[in-house]
Amino acid sequence: MKYLIFLIAFFVFGCFKANGQRKIKQQKLSFAEMTGAINSNAYTNIHSILIARGNVLLYEHYFNGFTRDSLHDSRSSFKSITSLLLGIAIDKGFIKDVNQKAYSFFPGYQANNNDNGRQEMTVKNLLEMKSGFDCDEWTDDGNDCEDKMVKTADWVKFSLNLPMKNKPGRVWAYTSCNPMIISGIISSATHLSIMDFAKKYLFMPMGITNYKWTVDPSGHGMAAGSFYILPEDMVKLGQMVKDIGVWKGKRIVSAAWIKESTKGTIPIPHFSFMKFSKSDVAVPQPAYYGYYWYNELVKTKEFTGNVLFASGNGGQYIMIIKNLNLVIVFTQGNYNNWKAKRAFDILARYILPVVKTN
Repeated sequence: MKYLIFLIAFFVFGCFKANGQRKIKQQKLSFAEMTGAINSNAYTNIHSILIARGNVLLYEHYFNGFTRDSLHDSRSSFKSITSLLLGIAIDKGFIKDVNQKAYSFFPGYQANNNDNGRQEMTVKNLLEMKSGFDCDEWTDDGNDCEDKMVKTADWVKFSLNLPMKNKPGRVWAYTSCNPMIISGIISSATHLSIMDFAKKYLFMPMGITNYKWTVDPSGHGMAAGSFYILPEDMVKLGQMVKDIGVWKGKRIVSAAWIKESTKGTIPIPHFSFMKFSKSDVAVPQPAYYGYYWYNELVKTKEFTGNVLFASGNGGQYIMIIKNLNLVIVFTQGNYNNWKAKRAFDILARYILPVVKTN
């Protein structure tokens, strides 16, 4: 009898193991088609693609001279990490909530006569890109304040002194100066530089040790981009957000903050990442904004589901598809080019069909 039970167990385990091996092999074969398309320049300037399901890395490939040891400029996808840092500061009690007045953290600031509601600006206004500053990096004809900011000695001070265009909380206008003020708020509240705060409360607990900050002449770390990181560590951050703030069983960010910051209720006027990818396998849907995180519904013949993602100039993406337990990272060199958004065509054309099938 024991021998019979052993045979049955051996047979069942063998079937599961063989079936699992077949699925992994199928995924590799299917992803090979994607690799081939990139190597044949159907998609240009791709630097890396990493795909993780749960805790398993299904695909990791580097292109155009990049390797797994290459630090990559995260560009504005780092804004999403700044959002996590602000959440941690609230979780730890350094900051009360997002409704605190932003300028209350800078008691030495002297407002000019053209105030236009500046003193009423909240932390939430900064997170939602509704500060009211006369800045706009999103449109070609907008006032790109970041270019002016990086030529100054103190990027936080420059951002605080920006002229106002609208009353805070009314108009969505994308600017990298908002997260720079957030970094100043974190430093003011915690008495730590943004670099030390991030290391202590986010990076070290997650085993992220190899990275490089861009720092202004006054010692402020850039919180809007120009942060260099390994793609595999971008995957870790995506997995932590997917798992509602938990990394390897340890709470990094509160579930309440993850849910609040990523829900994405602000429509980005007349914009869809999928539309600009020029994909013919997906139906474009409008993009929404949260606290430095984006949401967009991806809709193909076989799949309809929300993608939560961080986005940076040139095609730096951390994509999270919760109902598929999936995290996808792209790094690219398509700076100031619509081809950066071709990642969404790759997602719809190659990645989703493989993951859903297997």
